[in-house]
Amino acid sequence: MWRVRAEAERRHEEAGNTEAGTLMSIDKVFEALSSAPRRRILAYLSKTDMTAGEIAQRFAETMSQPAISKHLSVLENAGIVWREKRGQNVHYGLKEEALTSSLVHFLAEVCPRSRPFRKDSAEAATRKKQRK
Repeated sequence: MWRVRAEAERRHEEAGNTEAGTLMSIDKVFEALSSAPRRRILAYLSKTDMTAGEIAQRFAETMSQPAISKHLSVLENAGIVWREKRGQNVHYGLKEEALTSSLVHFLAEVCPRSRPFRKDSAEAATRKKQRK
């Protein structure tokens, strides 16, 4: 499985997809999604942005503030959550496009239905290079 992800990342980089939302490592995205509390945080952030305190309140009975901060850091490092300081509060929100594009790109690499499209794309790219 790691070889498929590595190959997907290599192709993605070769295609020149270097925008901030697509640079993230798919490994980091999967690591971020592997935790139930992080998936819950993403579910909350899918509705609206929230302050760190508001997120921590949702987990007050089960998790400490430092643990919440660690989870938010993992999500931010994976590139699927944004962070913005506003006054005394730190707001977090979901980067929907970054999450969606990472998962779609990964699925396109492993989904059998996408293989004919990849073959067509590769052939078109070869023809284009030959014309130059």
